[in-house]
Amino acid sequence: MKINNIRVIDPASGRDEISDIYIEEGLIVSKSTRSDDIVIDGTGMIAGPGLVDVHVHFRDPGQTEKECIHTGAMAAAAGGFTSVVMMANTVPPIDDPAVVRQVLERAEKEKIHIYTCATVTKEMKGTSLCDYNALIDAGAVGFTDDGKPIVDETVLTEAFRKISKLHVPVSLHEEDPKYIAENGVNSGEAAKALGLTGADRNAEISMIRRDLKIAEATGVILNIQHISTAEGVDLVRDAKKTCKNIHAEATPHHFTLTDSAVEKYNTLAKMNPPLRSEEDREAIWEGLCDGTIDMIATDHAPHTIEEKSRDFASAPSGITGLETSFLLAYNVLYKKGIIDYLKLFELMSLNPARLYGLSTGTLSEGSAADIVIFCPDEKTCYDTSLSRSCNTPFLGMTFEGKIKYTIAGGRIVRSD
Repeated sequence: MKINNIRVIDPASGRDEISDIYIEEGLIVSKSTRSDDIVIDGTGMIAGPGLVDVHVHFRDPGQTEKECIHTGAMAAAAGGFTSVVMMANTVPPIDDPAVVRQVLERAEKEKIHIYTCATVTKEMKGTSLCDYNALIDAGAVGFTDDGKPIVDETVLTEAFRKISKLHVPVSLHEEDPKYIAENGVNSGEAAKALGLTGADRNAEISMIRRDLKIAEATGVILNIQHISTAEGVDLVRDAKKTCKNIHAEATPHHFTLTDSAVEKYNTLAKMNPPLRSEEDREAIWEGLCDGTIDMIATDHAPHTIEEKSRDFASAPSGITGLETSFLLAYNVLYKKGIIDYLKLFELMSLNPARLYGLSTGTLSEGSAADIVIFCPDEKTCYDTSLSRSCNTPFLGMTFEGKIKYTIAGGRIVRSD
């Protein structure tokens, strides 16, 4: 394959120039010697390393009426993602080597690269630790109890000690249940409008403070998931000054919306942690800009229409996000001048790939030909979803920019 006359953005090298890209046998090469190349005219378009999402819920096994690995992979490719890391809160949870092997066997059939985490604790109960070595041997790339915070500090400390020896990340959902009356909505005016108390911001702040302290003591690679509070951003910023193993991610919905969206979108704006204030949103922008927050991750969380049609308190939390993540980052962060293209692809490709040691996230010679091609001068009307679910407030919106091609391993897996 040859991509002609395209603006190449490579955050690993700082490269930003008009050039050609050559692909042979799944790798980026300096020059093609073949005469039968597939040729893509890249004039007016941008090529970046394929997007990497380290936080997706594909609901497989156990809840495939919401999503399965195949439909999740299609939604990912439509959004420009060439690699994703699945969370482990399936039914049953991914806490057993046999389950790891089963989901990865299904994942190998897809056209993008799909990895999975395993759980920190057995059955995600927060009490007994898993056999981490066996799970890694089976193919898990990290550990998480995402969806159920680990409350017992003694259990978490021992888990960190053991996982630190494996040099893989542990990603944590930071919400202490004792500060939450009803989840999914920020405590304050948004909750009051629903007749609820909601989730106090200290639920996140207190656990981030605790877990940073334990991580620094044990040396574990820690990823703070879907950060939502200004205080949480500040805590991570301070911790990173002395500890290189601290990382954090932000979701598109947390840097796009505030808790006022709950009034407009109801349960489609219900997520954990909840949408916060404008001040929190701006703190997330600053964290993304200055490197405190390393990654943008979707927390793609499909739910059925029936589930999201319940009253607010009983509806599940979470929204889908793979098809709109890059478009929101482009429109909210790039178009507003908060970040440039190099930072955008650093946040969505390079840094998440580095966290999990993936051989992608760059367009350098010899690297995997995982590429997203984007046209800033076209528009995207997001009126249908390739996900099995469509629980998102962004359905029906029109965005500046359009993803034209997603290329994984040198193959076009999605084109407009």
